Amino acid sequence: MTEATEDDVAREIAVEQAHVDRVYTELAKAVDRAQLVHAEGMARGQTDRRGTGDPREEEMAGLFERDALVFSASRRTASLQHQHEGLVFGRLDLDHGGQQQGQEPDREVRYVGRLGVRDDDYEPLVIDWRAPAAAPFYRATPVDPQGVLRRRVLRCQGELVIGIEDDLMVTEAPDDLVVVGDGALIAALTRSRGQRMRDIVATIQQHQDEAIRAAARGVTEITGGPGTGKTVVALHRAAYLLYADRRRFESGGVLVVGPSAAYTAYIERVLPGLGEDSVVLRSVGDLVGGITATRNDPPEAAAIKGSLAIRQVLSRLAREPIPDAPDLLRVFVAGQAIRLEAPALARVRRSVLRHHHRNSSFDAALRELAEAAWAQVHEGEKDEFLDKFEDSTDVEAFARQWWRPVDSREVLLWLADPDTARRLAGDLIGEASAGILASSLQTALEAGTWSVADVALVDDLAARLGQMVDLPSEERGFYEIEELEDASQYGTSALRVGLDRDEPIASAPSGDGSGQRISTDPRQRLLSGRVTGADEYAHVLVDEAQDLSPMQWRMLGRRGRWASWTVVGDAAQSSWPDMEESLAAREEAFGSSVRRSFHMTTNYRNAREIFEYAEVLIRQYVPDADIPDAVRDTGVEPVEVAVPADGAAVAAATGEALERLADEVAGSIAVIAPQRWWSDLGEVTGRHDGRVVLIDPLSSKGLEWDATVVVDPEAIIAESPGGPRVLYVVLTRAAHRMTVLQVG
Repeated sequence: MTEATEDDVAREIAVEQAHVDRVYTELAKAVDRAQLVHAEGMARGQTDRRGTGDPREEEMAGLFERDALVFSASRRTASLQHQHEGLVFGRLDLDHGGQQQGQEPDREVRYVGRLGVRDDDYEPLVIDWRAPAAAPFYRATPVDPQGVLRRRVLRCQGELVIGIEDDLMVTEAPDDLVVVGDGALIAALTRSRGQRMRDIVATIQQHQDEAIRAAARGVTEITGGPGTGKTVVALHRAAYLLYADRRRFESGGVLVVGPSAAYTAYIERVLPGLGEDSVVLRSVGDLVGGITATRNDPPEAAAIKGSLAIRQVLSRLAREPIPDAPDLLRVFVAGQAIRLEAPALARVRRSVLRHHHRNSSFDAALRELAEAAWAQVHEGEKDEFLDKFEDSTDVEAFARQWWRPVDSREVLLWLADPDTARRLAGDLIGEASAGILASSLQTALEAGTWSVADVALVDDLAARLGQMVDLPSEERGFYEIEELEDASQYGTSALRVGLDRDEPIASAPSGDGSGQRISTDPRQRLLSGRVTGADEYAHVLVDEAQDLSPMQWRMLGRRGRWASWTVVGDAAQSSWPDMEESLAAREEAFGSSVRRSFHMTTNYRNAREIFEYAEVLIRQYVPDADIPDAVRDTGVEPVEVAVPADGAAVAAATGEALERLADEVAGSIAVIAPQRWWSDLGEVTGRHDGRVVLIDPLSSKGLEWDATVVVDPEAIIAESPGGPRVLYVVLTRAAHRMTVLQVG
């Protein structure tokens, strides 16, 4: 092995640059070929016919070919252009052995990148990182080199190679082999963080690669303490599964679920950067179509809404009569006076709901009403009476109010009434908890925003009520239709008949230039749009799984009935108080699928000094916490500052900490603070060229920064579900520097 001088390093970089230049030349050719296919596709399906009539069969085939070619070419072009940055990141020098004295060494050079690229002779210039041939790049070790002499990581800016880092896999390397740097992993660990998560495709370690390439079926659990790379390994696994079995997972869909909107924004570029853009990325508050939530309930309300005990409350709620619906039917049918009072209507409702979903049972409810009416009459022909009853316009008008389809969000809001909440929930969860539940939904009505915990309840009710539907339009007379057809003479291009009862009539302009209108009524904002049914997926990836409530696991289970799963978590970081109940709900969601587990033991994120500070805290509350080994030292201990419990003092101390940290790190900085101090810290965090963010403790889950300022740890414990476990999360977000403001 030759020691690398500056000239050696320059020559090695020049060699790699020449290969990278060749790869980008071929990439440009591939883009040109894709654009030619696009142009050819657009030419398909054209015809010189000027007449009208049905298209010929060959014309239909041309249109189909056009759409297929254009779609395929557009997708290929987008993929090639998206992978431009850092396309080539690795090189393997392999020794296949078997050489005899006097013969040339049997060597192979193999480049690894974000996607495969071949030359004009179809020889590989770059191997896709997910291909089996690239596996030694991640799995080779000095103990098991797998034929690898040297593993090299290329650091690039665009098309320019700016550095290389080598790992030697053998004890005695050939004299012509130059080894550069201290190793790719440590180089990656010392790099500054940005506002989005980086992929680690160039520095995946052997134990991480085993989890990434594990069998697709069943449940793959990835566990480990903070900073062990669980999240990014799971995302790479999603990209690998799409590569290995694209037909299954792309057609069936891959769902990635994270704890917050801040988390999804942080990781949203990882999968496209690995060559995949077909994954559905959702936060827990954004999992149900038609509802988006970012607001967190107070811990006591979140615990009530997340526990399985709420299911019985929702079961009763789904059977409740509509609060403002009529409770008396009084009509004349076939010369008979019919009177159905509240008890009779309740019996009809129970009978219908015993066999039907509420929103798809209008006709069934009408038939049951007719049977109840016949029970009062018992004169004449029954079939004739039933027909006349169901054809009665008065009966239909009553039924349209009494049994109209109901939105699951509207039904949940019925619990905002304290009397309703106590009547339905008092004996199940206690009078005090019923009051907290009603109060939390009153907060939603006042703010016009749902909480994250509400989303699972809406989803549960939607499953009980059935899909929201529109009732068939009422028949209009001839005169009404004639008027509608002649409306143009009045300067009106269209009329809408039968405006929904709950639809807002007056609304305010959005002010965003979109032309859309947004209601100023908080209730209407809560009910805007329509809740959609649960989409099912072929694979579901759940990050921060330890935070999910039992009701949230049930919500996920509806989307993964036939799916394989990747589940990422660490019990010591849980913000959900009842782990046993949550675990039972999780197992129910997984069903009988085979389980496998991978445990990450090395903390790559935190400097040792920072992690030891956090470890002292969590050991007090969770003695058996999963504590990984931090592999990096900075020689700088976390800084503790005592601050008076005064808004101005907290803001000043935070500003001083930010000034110091901005000089010490080159990347991102977060101020993690409980809500009580946010109004005081708004202006402080607007400094330092956008490098600083202010974030709440729960939203910091899954994220990382170069440095953090942790404000008021005691208040974080008091305000957060999970208390000290959430503080443990907060104290492990910084890679290089941390300042803790002890307020009191």
